[in-house]
Amino acid sequence: MQLYNTLTRAKDTFEPLQPGQVGMYTCGPTVYGYASIGNMRAYIFADTLRRMLEFNGLKVKMVMNITDVGHLVSDEDEGEDKMLVTARREQKSPWEIAAYYADVFFKDGEKLCIKRPTVVAWATKHIAEMIAMVEELLERGYAYETSDGIYFDISKYPEYGRLSGLKLEEQKAGARVEVNVEKRHPADFALWKKAPKEHIMQWPSPWGMGYPGWHIECSAMGRKYLGDLFDIHTGGADHIPVHHENEIAQTAACTGEPPARFWLHNEFLLVDGGKMSKSLGNVYTISDLEERGFEPLSYRYFCHNAHYRRQLNFTWSALEAAQKGLLSLRRSVQQSAKQSAPAAAAAKAAEYRQAFLAAINDDLNLPRAIAIVWEASRDELGNEFFALAQEWDQVLGLNLASGAIEEDRSLTEEELPDEVLALVKKRAAARAAKNWAESDALRQQLQEMGYMVQDTAQGTVIKRV
Repeated sequence: MQLYNTLTRAKDTFEPLQPGQVGMYTCGPTVYGYASIGNMRAYIFADTLRRMLEFNGLKVKMVMNITDVGHLVSDEDEGEDKMLVTARREQKSPWEIAAYYADVFFKDGEKLCIKRPTVVAWATKHIAEMIAMVEELLERGYAYETSDGIYFDISKYPEYGRLSGLKLEEQKAGARVEVNVEKRHPADFALWKKAPKEHIMQWPSPWGMGYPGWHIECSAMGRKYLGDLFDIHTGGADHIPVHHENEIAQTAACTGEPPARFWLHNEFLLVDGGKMSKSLGNVYTISDLEERGFEPLSYRYFCHNAHYRRQLNFTWSALEAAQKGLLSLRRSVQQSAKQSAPAAAAAKAAEYRQAFLAAINDDLNLPRAIAIVWEASRDELGNEFFALAQEWDQVLGLNLASGAIEEDRSLTEEELPDEVLALVKKRAAARAAKNWAESDALRQQLQEMGYMVQDTAQGTVIKRV
């Protein structure tokens, strides 16, 4: 089994620390808002990695944090806590905000067939562990106190920058890191922040009332549930230069080595060739996909068609193609259940089985794995293909054997050919004039052109036949 390790910048052979068991930590959501489809790509990746490990017979203990405090607007420990910003805007307590958005996050995960982590660790429930680790860092000389908090002294950790390739001398004050005159180095980061009296989320500590920095939670909770050294740490590529670099420094300063042996990162999701942006109105959620008539698992299938270390460009037309592909694949799988297997099918199935395993064990090469599934679907395997698909779906998580095989969404005006749209509008005018004969004739004409028209309480629904 080969996995690309960001720490070594190479594909390394994966062997768990304890035979048969894997300790895995995944950076979870900051629950101050809805998770975007870009966020969900990271969790689809982590879930598929876990499924691949389990498919290989390994028992996985997967820990995921929920950040419900301490993630400031700026990665550089400046500005307000994101939880408080949302709480004030929505006029709710930070705890209500966290509970609501975490619930939506896990429901989205269920729609995407993402397995629940073995341990879900909430930051606010592990304040004592974080304080203890900050105290340990102070005692070891890796941290110092200022008027507004406790900071990690990155100059004391020579390996800082190993994960990202950043060099300390290249990090100039004022470039990306805001200047704090009390910090010894501009890239020193907060372990604990002293809270003003009006700050809602604060806890007693040896340094007065305050709250944890963003990075310390993952170090403290990873150690609690997986020990000082575990097998795999995952997250998005955006975590590499700041969050994961800082997490490694904190833990290694206490234990002598990075917390995980393998660091795996998924690349960004682009939208229409660019970054997602609220100002552009293209930060989509799973609910947005559903509102447009897409099954959430079509997005999981869409993600599987690109390697996790490659940027993936989302467009609505690409998602539509993915949904059609998924439905077609399911149709092949479900039809094969009723077909008898030819004499040579068992031997062929064994070859496909071996090829699929080789693909997923080569740094989770899902595009190749999906291609093998399609190749097997076109071969004459009969119900042997149904058995294969059930096995492979343990990794893919696409409900191949039981999911819907027909598209069930209304086409938008933009998706309709001009001549079809003209007839739809003409029919709407006929209905408004209560000219039912013309309306029915136009419906029949659209049917002959390959479009089914349904009149519902919510409006007219148009689908391809």
